[in-house]
Amino acid sequence: MATTERETPRPDILDRLAAAIAARVSADPTTSYVAALVAKGDDAILKKIGEEATEVVMAGKDADPAKITYEVADLWFHCLVLLAPRIGLTASFAH
Repeated sequence: MATTERETPRPDILDRLAAAIAARVSADPTTSYVAALVAKGDDAILKKIGEEATEVVMAGKDADPAKITYEVADLWFHCLVLLAPRIGLTASFAH
């Protein structure tokens, strides 16, 4: 699938992502995927990162740019979930 136009990322996207993850880490694990994953501990988060990394490799083999982009974003998201409690991730993280 070829794309002739690329969407320009919003400059505040990292701030928005950091704020969302930070809020969800401390949310109710019964209603938040991120909170539930963090509550399960490092092994669960690391397992998810491993799964996502494998999906990036598989997407790379398929050579579909949209699929690669989606899977890399998913991997980065889960890496940020791992980092969030360790570095005090907040909306000011990106600056």
